Amino acid sequence: MAMEKRSKKTINLFYCAEAEELARKVAQQSEVIQLRSIAWRNFDDGFPNLFINDAQDIRGQHVAFLASFSSPAVIFEQISAIFALPKLFICSFTLVLPFFPTGSFERMEEEGDVATAFTMARILSMIPKSRGGPTSLVIYDIHALQERFYFGDDVLPCFETDDGAWKRFHKQLQHFPMIVCSKFREGDKRIVRIKEGNPVGRHVVIVDDLVQSGGTLIECQKVLASHGASKVSAYVTHGVFPEKSWERFLRNSAEDHTSRFAFFWITDSCPLTVKAIADKPPFEVLSLASSIADALQI
Repeated sequence: MAMEKRSKKTINLFYCAEAEELARKVAQQSEVIQLRSIAWRNFDDGFPNLFINDAQDIRGQHVAFLASFSSPAVIFEQISAIFALPKLFICSFTLVLPFFPTGSFERMEEEGDVATAFTMARILSMIPKSRGGPTSLVIYDIHALQERFYFGDDVLPCFETDDGAWKRFHKQLQHFPMIVCSKFREGDKRIVRIKEGNPVGRHVVIVDDLVQSGGTLIECQKVLASHGASKVSAYVTHGVFPEKSWERFLRNSAEDHTSRFAFFWITDSCPLTVKAIADKPPFEVLSLASSIADALQI
């Protein structure tokens, strides 16, 4: 006799103001995901004055929070809400942080360096337990594999992908011809070379976890084009693009035809970027909503 399919649990999904659009997309994926709200207010001195609406209704329920740590200024108010929710007699708590913003600062290369990725992991590891136990933490494309060991025993990290673009994606893309580029520096100069593969006559898609200034992607595109690629596109999970660095990739700002990207795909893990590049070729946004909805049922 076949086992009955396990019923899905109802999720009460809270979200920060920046992530509202993504939260609504997540809720559209399943009728068992119900959106809940927080009043994100401030006192006159600028510090948070927060209120969890209808808090009594989530007692004994499964609760999740969709966060966006886009800047140090918004982290404190979200941490305050994140620490408060598990203490409301809830059944379980899941924190979805699509982009771990301090991930690229995970090493101390000389005395005096501060590994802020470790600091952030320690803060998140202190989230109070709910009635069901430790918090489940969902992160996409964490920057370095060792960062999973930064988290303490009071949270259960769930990393939706693995370390390094090659390790993360090659199994999904192994039926395509592969080209591997390597990057190194000579002083202040960034140098990209083709390590493996032949781009001649091919539409090459560069795959990476995150983009900041975009300098490495541009250098990689130039190398591929100079070696005969017919077109070059990019897929990057996290489009951070500080100080509007995404403008470098707009088709009308490209220096010449050979320096253009045919397509540039990012996810909606960084909501402010998504809002800024809306309807601006070559950018296209692939939503994490379906993946997040699935992760909330783990």
